[in-house]
Amino acid sequence: MSATPPFRPGTLASAALDRRRFLGLAGLGLSAAALAACSGPSTAPGARASAAATGIDYSGVKPAAEITWWSSNPGSSQEVSQQIVDAFHASQPDIKVSLVTAGANYEEIAQKFQAAQSGGQLPDLMVFSDVWWFRYFMQDSIVPLDPLMDAVGIETDDYRDSLLADYQYEDSQWAIPWARSTPLFYYNKAHWAAAGLPDRSPKTWDEFSEWAPKLQAAGTGVQHAFQHPALAGYAGWSFQNNLWGWGGGWSKKGSFDITCNSEPSAAAIQFLQDSVYKNGWAGVASNDSVNDLTAGAASATIASTGSLVTVLKAAQFDVGAGFLPGGPKEISPVCPTGGAGVGIPKDIPKENQLAAATFIKFLTSPENAVTFSKATGYLPVRKSAKVDDIIAAAPQAKVAIEQLDVTRPQDWARVFLPGADQEMAKTCANILTSQADVQSELDGLKTTLETIYNRDVAPNI
Repeated sequence: MSATPPFRPGTLASAALDRRRFLGLAGLGLSAAALAACSGPSTAPGARASAAATGIDYSGVKPAAEITWWSSNPGSSQEVSQQIVDAFHASQPDIKVSLVTAGANYEEIAQKFQAAQSGGQLPDLMVFSDVWWFRYFMQDSIVPLDPLMDAVGIETDDYRDSLLADYQYEDSQWAIPWARSTPLFYYNKAHWAAAGLPDRSPKTWDEFSEWAPKLQAAGTGVQHAFQHPALAGYAGWSFQNNLWGWGGGWSKKGSFDITCNSEPSAAAIQFLQDSVYKNGWAGVASNDSVNDLTAGAASATIASTGSLVTVLKAAQFDVGAGFLPGGPKEISPVCPTGGAGVGIPKDIPKENQLAAATFIKFLTSPENAVTFSKATGYLPVRKSAKVDDIIAAAPQAKVAIEQLDVTRPQDWARVFLPGADQEMAKTCANILTSQADVQSELDGLKTTLETIYNRDVAPNI
C-alpha cells in the first residue's frame, strides 16, 4: 500500500474555475493548458447539501404528462427498452415516455448532456455510466433521488446491495442500477477438452498460467490461449481483478489514496505484461476480445456479462463461463461491478422529475429486470427477480448471477476521477503493447491521477 496519506477534500490548491464550466470542459477532454486559460471565479468547496438537507418536497406535485428518456442503448437494448416503455404506457397511460437514442456510447451521451446544460433541451431521465455519473454530481446537475424514491414508493431493500451502492455518495442515492454487469471469464469448451482441462474457469491466475501452455499445444489453431480485452474500453475495469487478486488496487478501498504503483499493484501488472511478452500465452485485442474468442482465435477472454447474448449468438462452439480468477493474495472478492444506471437532471420541473421517478420504478421492477436481462445479458438488478427464465435461455447466466454475491465496488480512482479511465488505458497500452517499464509507467500514472484529484475533484466535493 502507498505510504502517501489519503487525500482530504479541500486541503490542496487547485486552479480557480467556475465549477460547472470547468468540469464540463474537463469532461469533454480538453488539455490542461486549455483549461488553465479559462480561469474564472472560484467556487468554494463544501457548499453542496445532502439529499436529506435539501428540503425537496414532492407532496402535491402531479407527474408530468410527457417525459424524455435519453439512452445510449447499452448492449443493443433499444428494442427491449422500447418494449418496456410500451408496457409502461399500457399500465399508466397518464405518462408518455419518449425513448431517445442520445449517443452511440456512454461518452457521447455524456457530451450531449453537457451541451444541453449550456442552453439545450435537457432530458427528464438519462443513462448514467459508472465512470460519468460522479462528474454530474460534482457539477450539481443531477438531483438526489431519495425524496423521489419516497414519493413514488421505490423500496431499495430489494435491489442488489453492491449495485445500488455504486451510486451512493454523501448519504444520498444519485442513480438507480439498470444495465449492470460484471466481467466474466468466457472460454471455448472444445479447446478446454482438447487440452485435457477440467470444464470450469481457473480458480486463480497461477492455475491458468499452468493451463495456458496446454491450450497453446492442443492443436486447435489458436493464436493465443487468452486474449486480453481491448485496453481502451476495459483496462481500468477488468484489470481491477488482477490488482485486487495481488492485494493492490488503483486506489485504496473507499478512498482517493492512489495505490496504482504500490508493490502488489506493480506485481499484478507485471504478470499481465509477462503473459504477453515473457510467457507468450496472451494477446491484446485490437477491437473486441469477444470477436477473437468467437472466431476461434483465442481460447478464453474476459468480457462483460452484457456481452453474453452476443457471445452465445456468434460462437459456433459450446461457450463456458465462470468467475474471474483470483490472485496469489486474494481469491474473493476480486470481481468489480460496472455498467449503467438511470438518474434525473436537477434543472427540470418537479413534475418531470416525479414522472421520471415513476417510470424508473417500472423500468427496474423485478419483472422488467428479468425482461431486460434475458434480452441483453445484463444482470437482473433486483433480488426478487425470478431468474429461471433467464437461466433457461442461457445457462451461463447462472454463473454471472451467482458471481454478484462476491463482487466489490470499483476503486474510486477509476469511477470518481474524471478521465482516469482513459489514463489507465493509456498506461496499460504502453505496458502491454509497447513493453514499457511497469514501475515507471505506474509511477507516472499515480502522478497523473493525483493531479486529476487535486485539480478536478477536491475543489468540488
